[in-house]
Amino acid sequence: MTRVAAIDCGTNSIRLLIADIDRSGGQPHLTDVVREMRVVRLGQGVDATGEFAAEALERTLAATADYARLIKDHQATAVRFVATSATRDARNRDVFIDGVRELLGVEPEVISGAEEAALSFAGASSVLPIAEGDQVLVVDLGGGSTEFVLGTAAGVTAALSVDVGCVRMTERHLRDDPPTPEQIAAAEADVDAAIDAARRAVPLEQATAVVGVAGSITTITAHALKLPEYLPSSIHGAQLSIKELRDAADDLLASPRAERAALPYMHPGRVDVIGAGALVWRRILERLAGLTGGRIDSATASEHDILDGIALSIG
Repeated sequence: MTRVAAIDCGTNSIRLLIADIDRSGGQPHLTDVVREMRVVRLGQGVDATGEFAAEALERTLAATADYARLIKDHQATAVRFVATSATRDARNRDVFIDGVRELLGVEPEVISGAEEAALSFAGASSVLPIAEGDQVLVVDLGGGSTEFVLGTAAGVTAALSVDVGCVRMTERHLRDDPPTPEQIAAAEADVDAAIDAARRAVPLEQATAVVGVAGSITTITAHALKLPEYLPSSIHGAQLSIKELRDAADDLLASPRAERAALPYMHPGRVDVIGAGALVWRRILERLAGLTGGRIDSATASEHDILDGIALSIG
């Protein structure tokens, strides 16, 4: 048994998983010790300026310092810190990387979209086993990017990361509350272009099932389920029809900010970007239904994702 610490630093949130890995049975198994998430919006303004804002760096490094204390308190013996879309895009990322290195004593990794996709698939498939013959599409909808990952029980067969995410689409297009039809149309055009790019690298039409991961998708699932609070045990593994998910996404996109903030399962740091996340997820599901001739008529939500993939990759 090995105790490890994984940190996933995305565009909207930074998350920590401290877990014990048991590799004695062939398939590695994770047992959670600590699982935490902070919305720090590291990617604030990066799409427009190409740089991290000073206040975003301050928020993110403060969360990293808290995570460093938790890692020390729980005596994790190995740590991996992974940064994704916003850090790939920011010209001043060295300031951030130097700060993380000083706080954690490990070298933070700015991973490629391809590696991000592979880690997301590994995390999702570790707890939602893939049947022989299935081709599962894992969609990881983040703040700055979305990963399309097609794979089988043997692993990833094709993947692509595209620059469409809930923070990026909010900042680029959805500026009104609620957004105007023109803003929605402009965002959907970006999403369609991204899906078309993904199709050139990933044969989406071959998918036999789709699994969605990350906070936008799990929150939309909570909304569709009308949960009394955010309940990971109810969300994880929930398989809902595309109609149910589309209706939930439509409602979130059309609701004003005050109504979204009042939802019992809505994280405060997700209130202003969930509309864009809903738009992206809705359009992906609509396109998948069309591309597969209706074979894809539902989607499964997973609470396990790139964070679990990072933990499993350690050691």
